[in-house]
Amino acid sequence: MLGLNWGYQVSDRYSVSINLHERLVKPKSLSSYKIPLDSVDGLVTQLSLIEPDVVIHTAGITSIEVCEKNNELADHVNTRFPINICKACKQLGIPLVHISTDNLFDGTIPLVNEEHSINPLNYYGVTKARAEEGIMDCYSDVLIIRTNFFGWGPTYKPSFSDAIINALRQGKTLSLFEDVFYTPILMSDLINTTHELLENGHRGVFNVVGDERLSKHAFGCKLANIFDYDITLINSGRLKDMKALTTRPYDMSMSNEKVTRLLGRSIGNIDAQLVRLKQEENLTRVRAIHEIDSLR
Repeated sequence: MLGLNWGYQVSDRYSVSINLHERLVKPKSLSSYKIPLDSVDGLVTQLSLIEPDVVIHTAGITSIEVCEKNNELADHVNTRFPINICKACKQLGIPLVHISTDNLFDGTIPLVNEEHSINPLNYYGVTKARAEEGIMDCYSDVLIIRTNFFGWGPTYKPSFSDAIINALRQGKTLSLFEDVFYTPILMSDLINTTHELLENGHRGVFNVVGDERLSKHAFGCKLANIFDYDITLINSGRLKDMKALTTRPYDMSMSNEKVTRLLGRSIGNIDAQLVRLKQEENLTRVRAIHEIDSLR
């Protein structure tokens, strides 16, 4: 989802190569290749052929439940793959952007900054924390982006906002957590901000998130208002009542003060981002993403 959005959004500025490991798709107007993320030598060979100016790693297993039930798979994809890519980039001297998560902390403190101690509550967070540690130990020419994004995804990989929109359009009720907080960012803003950091020579760990801390329920209500859907279809739920779910933080919010200070601008409030989400739906690049079918 993120890789496709990234490729289409910057294709007017850069020559983009989408490199795929497991899920194979054929994005229109973008070059795509199969790449062996489980082999450093294979990555070096493939990247030597492509000769990229920068590698942006967006792949991962983001389901907390899947990671908890299959630790080996989570380790393989979320930890070993990015470290392999990092080793290959180091051999070739290519800058690397690694997309991390906001699930690295225990959720007891709101709006954590980049210096806050990592303390993941579930195996997904553990694998992402290990990836960050391995990458930083391996290579210095790296930008690690901690984030939580929303936007338009392909049919086989809907985003959180997609799931809400699809339910409301069909007149279905849904329940969203009122006790889980985060700082979401529109994908297009995440992409633009990351490139701005790259182009200004910044490296290290950055929280690239929205300006506002809000609950998942508040996010859904704001989305319904912007899209003019029936807000009464959205019910309040509580994570603390969901005993069957894997343990996860109640507060995933992160401070973007470091990024806004370095770039000299705000990232943007959630209302403005949701307005742009609505405007983006009919863009050519978003329609192209909607039309992509997974070949595997």
